Amino acid sequence: DKPYSSDRNLWHISYEGGILEDPWFEPQENMFKLTASPKRAPDKPEYVEIEFEKGEPKTLNGKRLTALALIQQLNKIGGKNAIGRVDIVENRLVGMKSRGVYETPGGTILYAAHQTLESITLDKDVQHYKQLVAQRYAELIYNGQWYTPLKESLDAFINKTQETVSGTVRLKLYKGNCNVVGRKSHKSLYRPDLATFEKEEIYNQKDAEGFINLFGLPIKVRAKLEE
Repeated sequence: DKPYSSDRNLWHISYEGGILEDPWFEPQENMFKLTASPKRAPDKPEYVEIEFEKGEPKTLNGKRLTALALIQQLNKIGGKNAIGRVDIVENRLVGMKSRGVYETPGGTILYAAHQTLESITLDKDVQHYKQLVAQRYAELIYNGQWYTPLKESLDAFINKTQETVSGTVRLKLYKGNCNVVGRKSHKSLYRPDLATFEKEEIYNQKDAEGFINLFGLPIKVRAKLEE
């Protein structure tokens, strides 16, 4: 018998219990089944491109795949490049803490790709608020509250945010590192002409002075009270 328990599904393998209950104990290399050791991963980086349509991944390296096939392929590619090992201490529903070690190569790649695509297709307020919603959404799923009114209500919000999340992301996989190296979208809100620090053709950067004075007014008032 193994000195720990494991469960496997499409998204991941989880390892818990036994020797892993000691949070100081380092998992042994022979425990991992989906991911190669970074030391044994290829010495050459591998690039992947994922295209999304309304928040859902549809193509991998230009090839259209079913959701199942796409995740399976990413698990293979990511696992080969040592992507997706996670060692965390979780807060269970009843309040106790539990250590879990996971392998989720495909999930790690998709999360990074989707997150960066949202960064150029969602406006600031929606992007930031969705990050707050994501925490609560994850708690509901973790606690087994999938079929609840709150989860269904959050579904409606999330589905609305994904209407503009279409585009392509390029990632570089290398010895356990999953780095976004490119993103593009016909729905992108990113404007190079507005983001540049070099030109003043779109707006006068001196206009920032007045904004800073107004934005900082409450801080000035507070400071005077403390003089």
